[in-house]
Amino acid sequence: MTQNKRIYAITGGIGCGKSAVSAMIRGEGYPVFSCDGIYAELTASGGRLVALLEREFCGVTAADGSLDRSTMSDIVFNNDEARRKLDAMTHPIIMDELMARAKSAEGGLAFCEVPLLFENGFEKLFDGVIVVMRSLEERIKSVSARSGLNREQILARIHSQCDYSALDLKSCYTIYNDGDMEQLHEKVKKILQNIAKLT
Repeated sequence: MTQNKRIYAITGGIGCGKSAVSAMIRGEGYPVFSCDGIYAELTASGGRLVALLEREFCGVTAADGSLDRSTMSDIVFNNDEARRKLDAMTHPIIMDELMARAKSAEGGLAFCEVPLLFENGFEKLFDGVIVVMRSLEERIKSVSARSGLNREQILARIHSQCDYSALDLKSCYTIYNDGDMEQLHEKVKKILQNIAKLT
């Protein structure tokens, strides 16, 4: 939990609309920070994770000095031990940077987009959690449109993640992304109003 500032996590499975919700919260004037964004910074050319991962996995540095994310993904996708090693090396660094940025942001509220929140027990770090939910078919459609992956590949990624429908989410703010963008925005604004009342 945090002091003097309330920090909320935004999470949900692949294709649920976390990034859309984050963009809407940012559009309402609140600071929003992203684990994926920080990972991208730390694995860009000169980023402090590149040398660390190169020492451990060998051959994962691209010609421009950045992390070759395609090679890294190939190494860990079907290798649980390698994935656990990658997560153990990167998650603490990413989360430390994420929380430092959130705590130093202006205002009394900050938000953090955290894809693997419940899988890693990170929910304990936050004052509250916003979970974005969406039907399976809509998730598949969304991921297919942006990635070019086929249905089987997308389902493999979905099934490798947390099953949010099996969690007890009573203490969370849950957004059902089951309409158009305008409807989603209205749901986001309602949750922000409820959160603002607590500050």
